[in-house]
Amino acid sequence: MNDNGAVIRKAIEWRGAPMALATVVSTWGSAPRPRGSHMIVHRDGRFEGSISGGCVESAVLQRAAEVMEGRPAHVELYGVADGDAWEVGLPCGGEIAVLVQPVGEAGFPPDLFAQIAMASEAGRALTLATDLASGVTRAEAKDGHFLNRYDPPRRLLIVGAVQIAQSLVPLAQAIGVTPVVIDPRGRFLTAERFPGVELDDRWPDEAVAARLPGESTAVVVLSHDIKIDDPALVAALRAPTGYIAALGSRRSHAARLERLAAMGFTAMEQARIDGPAGIDIGAIGPAEIALSISAGMVAGFNARG
Repeated sequence: MNDNGAVIRKAIEWRGAPMALATVVSTWGSAPRPRGSHMIVHRDGRFEGSISGGCVESAVLQRAAEVMEGRPAHVELYGVADGDAWEVGLPCGGEIAVLVQPVGEAGFPPDLFAQIAMASEAGRALTLATDLASGVTRAEAKDGHFLNRYDPPRRLLIVGAVQIAQSLVPLAQAIGVTPVVIDPRGRFLTAERFPGVELDDRWPDEAVAARLPGESTAVVVLSHDIKIDDPALVAALRAPTGYIAALGSRRSHAARLERLAAMGFTAMEQARIDGPAGIDIGAIGPAEIALSISAGMVAGFNARG
């Protein structure tokens, strides 16, 4: 998944100014940034985003300036053999192809930034197509074009304000996933226990459903209370939730699946639940369990992407 959110926001903020957009369109070997990564460049030299983690940004800034002066959109290749590798190449040994295009109808139309932002706010992914020969990007996907998918920001809905949740919150934040803690029990759900985190004291079925969980949302239930966990799982299964997990032993998970089957959920639907939650790393204690759940969540998200 590409984290282009900051680039999109900055492009909208700079709307009306001359800009150029650099995009990683191909990678080979140990490339530092994934395919689809953006960097937006303002006429005055300001920029946002990264296409190589710093290896070739200076060279791309020069190409962007040329595009803003009228040079057509074009693809630049960068690799370890390009001159001084530390200046304009990739010392990691990889290679990347970067499209540099003007922001405008002859390249990346500025209205597309707003379309990406609107889709993200609605929890939807948006795919754009670029003809690399002309350097023009459009909203209609076409065979043979470079396709870039813009996913909404990843969210983690944690059901159950327990000790594991206290360890899971900072882990999620560290990998760019926005956590929300849901629990109707006021003594558990406090700002003191979860400082700086969005808290939701509604019953889990209502809270989860209201957030319209899509492919970029994870729902993890941790309370060990059937009255709290089961309604949350039902709401998550009724939506295209990207990752669903439930804490508990294999025996308790088997009992959970029996209850869901009695509610009409098929075996295929039940299989969407990662249970017991997380990757088996022999975790002991809340922090290690939270780490295993974080790893399982990332694996689940990436498997869908």
